[in-house]
Amino acid sequence: MVIIEALYSMFTNKCTRCHKGDIFEEKNPYKLGKMFKMHETCNHCHLKYDREPGFFYGAMYVSYALTVGWFIIWFALQSYVFQWSTTVFLTAFISFLVLSSPLTLRWSRIIWLNIFFRYHKEYDRKDAAYSDDLKETCK
Repeated sequence: MVIIEALYSMFTNKCTRCHKGDIFEEKNPYKLGKMFKMHETCNHCHLKYDREPGFFYGAMYVSYALTVGWFIIWFALQSYVFQWSTTVFLTAFISFLVLSSPLTLRWSRIIWLNIFFRYHKEYDRKDAAYSDDLKETCK
């Protein structure tokens, strides 16, 4: 269930705790001027995304793991389906990495947030998002 919740927030760019508020200011990851722009807090449950200075440095490790995963998929396709030359394979793979880097950046940050903040259905309700009792229960 945790993986499904993480995938949901990853593919919809929604808050990892309430699945309601947007994480990024711009929905389109390919608007390069706003690719890195994140809201400071969730507009629904008020979760502060950037917990401390340098919080998202850990997302670099997630980004690295995603890139390795992409390489494994591409290498398997290359070995069993395409059987391209090394030059063609590297050109195609590097082009894919460049084109998918905005998605990889966003997904790595959202996965990093999912590691620290799990989904709580209690935060779905707008009236419950401000309850002090709920904040203590969901820590």
